[in-house]
Amino acid sequence: MEEKKLGLGSVISTSVGLVIATSCLVSLGQGAGEVGIVFIGAMVVACLLNMTTIGSLSELNALMPNITGGLAQYTLACMGPVPTIVSMVGGYLICNILSAGVEASIFAYAMSEVIPLPIPSIVYTVVMMIVVMATNLIGVDMFAKVQDLVAFLLVGSMVLMGLIGIFKLGTGTVVSQPANMASSPSEVISMTAVAFWLFIGAEFAIPISGQVKNAKKNVPLGMALGLIVILIMQAIMVLGFYHYTPWDELANSAAPHMLYGELLLGKAGKIWMAFVAALAVISTQNSGVNGLAYIGQGMAKMNMLPQIFAKTNKRGVPYIGVILISVSMFIFAYISDGSSDMIEFLILVGSVFWMITYIFAHVDVLILRKKLPRAPRSFKVPCGPLFPLIGIIGTSYMIFYISTDPHERLMIWLITGVTLIVLGIYAFFWTKYKMKMPVFKAVPIEKVMAMDNEMYYKLRKKRGIW
Repeated sequence: MEEKKLGLGSVISTSVGLVIATSCLVSLGQGAGEVGIVFIGAMVVACLLNMTTIGSLSELNALMPNITGGLAQYTLACMGPVPTIVSMVGGYLICNILSAGVEASIFAYAMSEVIPLPIPSIVYTVVMMIVVMATNLIGVDMFAKVQDLVAFLLVGSMVLMGLIGIFKLGTGTVVSQPANMASSPSEVISMTAVAFWLFIGAEFAIPISGQVKNAKKNVPLGMALGLIVILIMQAIMVLGFYHYTPWDELANSAAPHMLYGELLLGKAGKIWMAFVAALAVISTQNSGVNGLAYIGQGMAKMNMLPQIFAKTNKRGVPYIGVILISVSMFIFAYISDGSSDMIEFLILVGSVFWMITYIFAHVDVLILRKKLPRAPRSFKVPCGPLFPLIGIIGTSYMIFYISTDPHERLMIWLITGVTLIVLGIYAFFWTKYKMKMPVFKAVPIEKVMAMDNEMYYKLRKKRGIW
């Protein structure tokens, strides 16, 4: 019996569900608190730039369909092992661990606000992370069946509470404040880096393309429509903020959704948002620990990480990765615990790592168009190199103006730069002496696609090339 194919709606819901997270609400509150409702303009620009990225990734997927490594394998075929390791470890592993740690910190803050027990907020993080780590170690994906429901509850709650705020139907006090806090258009444009975090992750819908009906059209279109849905939803929230939440309080809150819920509907609104957001965070943590551990296992199989990451327990779980990733997430959660400034800072650091991987995706498209101009592609970004170049320039601009505070901007660049240099040194020596491959030489596409087959690694290991 032929398996039923997914439609456009499934791609949209997958994109929306993977992008929405409580850390997005921190960026939303920070941006709106800084410049007012004109932050929506920065959101539009960030949304459009992210559309160029999903276009480039869709073209890469069309050229190399059904591969499991995604961006790692695209970059391996274009730039060689060193850029691949740097982009994957920095742009995906570190960035996702960092953002998951921030999510855990927001969860702890929300729980301590709703459940006023005389214990440090970090205790909630410890308990949640131990439960998530334990369930992953025994191979139980406890939230796989409810993640769509959780995403629906979070999105639905945000839209409903935003509309209540827009039409002044809340039980709280309506505030009087200026709609626009920006002094110049350049100030709004500089906030696109903050808005960028609201839209990253839509490309994670690409792996389901093999199950989608008319994937050539529906996957790129579904991801684009998903970004538009997110833009509309977040804009509704900003307009709701305007009537009930003072901009300065919003900008300084570690959990803007909690603050807005309380000012809009009192204690009931606070509990409502805390409950839905808590489910979303736990679901996100579960997905993060599970997904990143298997990414680490896949890279170890490709010999891009130490073989310890490929070790599994008797249940087939890459347990070393699960433990190390859980501990790393806790470290970032501890660092950002209850501090809105640190949460915002770490989100911006994570944004830079992710932006770099998006630039790599655009560069990969341009390289493969040059190397394989006549290769069949079921999807191709229109207008030649225009949109990939816009993506590269626009994303580079956001990295350059990642923060309006010059000192914070330098610190973000410093952390990102040092991390990339360390990863580059590791990648160089690891590729040269462990992988025994040319460090910057692109690997032929046929070989990259062959690397998805288990036999490839067995043969290399048998020949001593490991």
